[in-house]
Amino acid sequence: MPYLESLRVFVRVVELGSITSGGRDLRMSPAVASNRIKELETRFGVRLLNRTTRKLVPTEVGRAFYENARRVIETLNEAEAVVSGFSGSPHGALRITAPLGLGRRLIAPLVPKFCDEYPGVELRLRLSDRNVDIIADGIDLALFLGEPQDSALKWRRIAECRRALVATPGYLAEHGHPKRLEDLSEHNCLLLRYPRSPEYYWVVDTPDGPQKLLVNGKYDADDGDVLTDWALDGRGIVNRPRYEVAEHLASGKLVEVLPDTPPVPSQFGALTPHRRLQDPKVRLFAEYIAREVRGIFV
Repeated sequence: MPYLESLRVFVRVVELGSITSGGRDLRMSPAVASNRIKELETRFGVRLLNRTTRKLVPTEVGRAFYENARRVIETLNEAEAVVSGFSGSPHGALRITAPLGLGRRLIAPLVPKFCDEYPGVELRLRLSDRNVDIIADGIDLALFLGEPQDSALKWRRIAECRRALVATPGYLAEHGHPKRLEDLSEHNCLLLRYPRSPEYYWVVDTPDGPQKLLVNGKYDADDGDVLTDWALDGRGIVNRPRYEVAEHLASGKLVEVLPDTPPVPSQFGALTPHRRLQDPKVRLFAEYIAREVRGIFV
């Protein structure tokens, strides 16, 4: 169905802002994606896209065409999902996003087994510690650590992810062991931050309930693994998911700081656009991840 394929290309090019990105997302070369756009423009005798110095933007008629084409594609996807539900054989592209550390350690190793069980599914995994626009990026399922803020998305809680404050014995020998939460203000705290992030703080669990703790440090990064590497190099105290540093705690390379007042657990779950909820492959993948990670965060 060349026309429907051209519609898919046009929608993704508009959403991603370039022919190269749109084509890559659909696993086709920029030349093929460009030809699909030209076929549409020739078919209707209008220009659908204008090129600026930075990206492609739709013309006025292109914007109107995009809104309708997007609805056509969504309706088609929903129809395919219904058929897949009856046939028991889900198929098509499944776009998943997850934080870097979580994605590398837990999610990526599980992908091949899922695809073996459902060979009709093409799974596209995108890993990033930065905020992702799930709707604009066409994400089907976002695996998430924390509390989601977007009420337009469906949140499925899967498990609690326990956290720990950790540092090397060498760092603590040189700078002292914090005895109270207030002592952390005298230490180099390694911070997970990204552009436009809010004021930084840790939330710790105390006998009086959760307490917000303002912390500071010389270094910050938008990749949690970088923070762990800095901590292993004796550069400071880091707040990490316990499962990510369990091996280093067991070996003694890292030790826990203030274990009686640990960071509050992060909620691990899945965010899904409401319109994707009926797609069997989305539901099956969420259920599969929930089964496979059970017990890891304990």
